[in-house]
Amino acid sequence: MTTPRDLLIIVVEMDAGRPVERGDLSLALAGAEAIDLLTGEDITLADHRIVPGIERAMPDMLLDEAVSSLHREAPYEPIGDWLWRRGRGLSDAYLATLEAEGLLTRQRRRHWMFLRDNGFALADSSARRTALNRWAADEPVLVTLAEAIGLRDPQPAEDSPSAADDSVTAVLDAVGEAVSELSAERQRRARRLQDAAADNVQRGY
Repeated sequence: MTTPRDLLIIVVEMDAGRPVERGDLSLALAGAEAIDLLTGEDITLADHRIVPGIERAMPDMLLDEAVSSLHREAPYEPIGDWLWRRGRGLSDAYLATLEAEGLLTRQRRRHWMFLRDNGFALADSSARRTALNRWAADEPVLVTLAEAIGLRDPQPAEDSPSAADDSVTAVLDAVGEAVSELSAERQRRARRLQDAAADNVQRGY
């Protein structure tokens, strides 16, 4: 399994109590992909830009897509730009893949904030057990990604596990910044809608 798959499994496992916005999840999944690529030395970071290594086939289809989409000429892509570009629609892609593999099943009576038309339930599988084991062990990357998307409350700095690698930490920081930016944009849109509604009431509509 991969970090983005494990993250999605944890989200589905816990989403009934801590709903996750689809856009936030997509950004976190893109960050999780970047971390796996860093760990496998398929990319490095230089001045917060993604420098691709030698292209190779990946054992995971979605990670293979991620590698194929990398910008391979200088100036390389900033990690923040990668999150927005790669993250577009990524939660749907992972949901569809895990469903096709039998790791998720649809339950139309359930309702998930990040997928509003159909709910998903996890199949009993080794993939689910692996993800839950990482979660129970407070694996630093999963914990930090979960905190970024609101699935887990942030811990005090002295109690929170931290990633040992500076490049991994840079990716996690970029995910947090992107999610905060998206949240701020949602708030601005909500205020604009409220203001427009108030104007319509004043005009008699």
